[in-house]
Amino acid sequence: MDLQGYELSPVKTALYGFAGHTIQPRGEMLLPITLGLGYEKRTVMTRFKLVEAPSSYNVILGRPAMNAFRDVASAYHQKIKFPVGDKIGKEGGQGGREVCSVEESKGEYEKVKLVPGKEGKSVKIARDLETNLAEQLKSCLIRNRDVFAWSQDDLMGVPSHVAEHKLNITLGSRLVLQKKRNFGPEKDRVIAEQVQELLRAGHIKEVQFPTWLSNVVMVPKAAGKWRMCMDLGI
Repeated sequence: MDLQGYELSPVKTALYGFAGHTIQPRGEMLLPITLGLGYEKRTVMTRFKLVEAPSSYNVILGRPAMNAFRDVASAYHQKIKFPVGDKIGKEGGQGGREVCSVEESKGEYEKVKLVPGKEGKSVKIARDLETNLAEQLKSCLIRNRDVFAWSQDDLMGVPSHVAEHKLNITLGSRLVLQKKRNFGPEKDRVIAEQVQELLRAGHIKEVQFPTWLSNVVMVPKAAGKWRMCMDLGI
């Protein structure tokens, strides 16, 4: 990014969890950010922290910037809308800059097989990468293919000394029994399949809680499938 001419201010606070580790920003600067096109666009001065870290994005907008634009985002439609006077500006989808998924791209990606002979165990990388960079990326992906989880059985879990989740419940609190929710035939089938996968992988076990119950939550995925979410307490 061409940031010449912008003043860089020092930052003492480190960022935690960014790119998987702690990183110290090189500084912060005030930059103009424009969303939309033509008469339906807005420009807002936004303060950014400058970091050196591998990422698929050049810029990440946080809540302060989104509040400044007063935008409303839809992950499903890959689009945001925001007020521009008496008009509505758009970003992504068919308005503003085009945003498309890997499946929607037209030959812009190359499939890389991480495990020879295993068609399903592959990833996609951009086709327009420089030759040396593309080869380095392929080599890195193949060398670290053991970190990919292709099924529930590949998820070995996280040791408790690394991360542990607990439900802190005040003694004497009244236990809540949710009313059983009916999901319909399609969702019931998906729930049964995913529960069996988790049971076979040893990630969950059957227990009896006669005074406490929480329904699972079914979340639609972009490809039209369903993801099951549940509350887990340790």
